[in-house]
Amino acid sequence: MNTLFEPVTVGRYELANRLVMAPMTRSRAQFDGTLGELAAEYYSQRASIGLIVSEGVQPSEDGQGYIATPGIYTDAHVASWRTITQAVHRQGGRIFIQLMHAGRMSHPDNTPHHRQGVAPSAIAPGAEMFTATGMKTIPTPRALSTDEVRQTVEDFRYAARRAIEAGADGIEIHGANAYLIQQFLAPSANTRTDEYGGSIENRARFAIEIAKAVVEEIGADRTAIRLSPGTAIWGLDEGEEGPALYRYLVGELNKLGLAYLHIMHLGNEPLLHALRQIWQHPLIVNRPSRPRDEIGDDIASGLADLESYGEMVLANPDFVARLQAGWPMNEADRSTYYGGNEGGYIDYPVYSE
Repeated sequence: MNTLFEPVTVGRYELANRLVMAPMTRSRAQFDGTLGELAAEYYSQRASIGLIVSEGVQPSEDGQGYIATPGIYTDAHVASWRTITQAVHRQGGRIFIQLMHAGRMSHPDNTPHHRQGVAPSAIAPGAEMFTATGMKTIPTPRALSTDEVRQTVEDFRYAARRAIEAGADGIEIHGANAYLIQQFLAPSANTRTDEYGGSIENRARFAIEIAKAVVEEIGADRTAIRLSPGTAIWGLDEGEEGPALYRYLVGELNKLGLAYLHIMHLGNEPLLHALRQIWQHPLIVNRPSRPRDEIGDDIASGLADLESYGEMVLANPDFVARLQAGWPMNEADRSTYYGGNEGGYIDYPVYSE
């Protein structure tokens, strides 16, 4: 486990250790997408971890899916994120803002414009979503035109620039968890007949174009991406070609020299090992529900360069110190994950013997 606490170079930065705070939706933004002082406290409390990846942040109005999630496309958004990045930096930490377009995983009641969600194709996910008036069925999305797909690429480019203006050390493109980018990858959500649908190369095109646009805007050493091969939720099915698609996609992304690839691993070990061989840059592996006694195993084996953790970091602002000293961990309170105020957000205690 000692290698966990060794410095590692990721992009243009040397991180203090090889532990990463995984992105976690907290639904505590204002309706206009700005975040307040509690968010600055929340993130800065956890700045001892090697890298913080922020909650998913919409790059445009149409990118929002859930209630009370933050944006990074207006001056007010930039100003609110600047207070957060400054707070993290004062504590010696590093933070990448995750750019997340929810695509069809959206409800009009959760967005400022109340428009229908957008997606590769007009196919509903067959799921419900929380709104201010309770759980509601997610409506069938509107299929993006080819020009709108290209404009969405530009939305990511613009949001990346605004994130850097807000003081972020870099951005992570959210290409996982059944949101817009992964919807393009999956035949069950993408039945397009233009250059963004059909073949593996076409379905991967959107993700690759976004990565290239962001690299052009802020540099490869401040650009990263998160993928979750094999995600099978909310009607998403990548089909038999899924492993081949990810081998192609990761190979193309590898050519760009990104700061890191962040994989949410869902159980296909041969594919994970194959991607490790293809990817020649820092790799972060997240294994959901990894037990404490296995923390550091992927780094020790050489499979990963860093490991990311969500729930344990959420509940333990001093996560790194607890690991180093062998102290017990706070248990996370699931009832306070989303929405609310300081409870379950900034009031988790640090360890005291």
